[in-house]
Amino acid sequence: MATISGHSLILLLILFFSFNSLAFSKRCHANDKKALLQIKKDLNNPYDLISWDPTTDCCTWSSVDCDDKTNRITRFDTSAANFGLPIPAAIGDLKYLESLAFHKVNVTGQIPESITKLTNLKSLDLQWNSLTGPVPSFLSKLKKLTYIGLSFNSFSGTIPASLSQLPNLGGLGLDRNKLTGSIPESFADFRQQDFYLYLSHNQLTGNIPARLGHANFTWIDVSRNRLEGDISFLFGKNKSLNTADFSRNMFQFDFSKVEFSESLRNLDLNHNRITGRLPEGLAKMGDLISLNVSYNRLCGKIPVGGSLQRFETTSYFHNKCLCGAPLPKCK
Repeated sequence: MATISGHSLILLLILFFSFNSLAFSKRCHANDKKALLQIKKDLNNPYDLISWDPTTDCCTWSSVDCDDKTNRITRFDTSAANFGLPIPAAIGDLKYLESLAFHKVNVTGQIPESITKLTNLKSLDLQWNSLTGPVPSFLSKLKKLTYIGLSFNSFSGTIPASLSQLPNLGGLGLDRNKLTGSIPESFADFRQQDFYLYLSHNQLTGNIPARLGHANFTWIDVSRNRLEGDISFLFGKNKSLNTADFSRNMFQFDFSKVEFSESLRNLDLNHNRITGRLPEGLAKMGDLISLNVSYNRLCGKIPVGGSLQRFETTSYFHNKCLCGAPLPKCK
């Protein structure tokens, strides 16, 4: 029986690994490498992208991932850098991207329209940057988006109603910007059952459209705006609302007969103009984690039961005539 000598075995192993190394080095698609190198150039060749060596396989570079089958770039994720430049238009040439993040990297200017070429994009994270201009309506062209995060920027103007045309969107973060105008009535058309809506710390005005009562938000935060009117229609036994923050606005409605779903865990209504009594249903909610109704115009005795007596007095104080534990006894 023929045997393989030690030298022959070593030679075969060298050839084997050389072949695999050569095959692996060709994994990166030429179009993707070209786009990535252009992005690096447009960002002034930052140190954060030092691994982006044109002589190596781009599927091994930092901040990106390739699909195991197609070898196309599907994830672009940069974070904790300081680019100080606009998002390169070449990002739109990574046509197989499913997840895109420029997170806390100080990108500036407006969102480039070339992003509309990313028809496979599911997640867009541009939070904690220095982006300006309007929230672009052309984002509604990216029909596979499930999440948009534009929080902590300097976007201005009104919220585009067209965002409701995204059939798979389940989370929208526009908080901590400089947005004005009203909340679009079309936001009642979001189709996902559990929707997360963050609009806090803007300059939004007007009433929340009553049609939003037909939507089913899991988490809604519109705190620290200039909104007014009634919001009681956003509550109800059949809702899946878990966390709601309506604090520091000018909402005005009778709180007495509002009903809540068993899923509610956190409710903040402080600094508004809410009247009436605390609903008796709150006393039946033993799983309520936090509640703040301070600085309103509520009256009457705080219902006994559930978690209501466990909360601090600061959850209830500065109302018109609210009384009972943990506040002083009713007279």
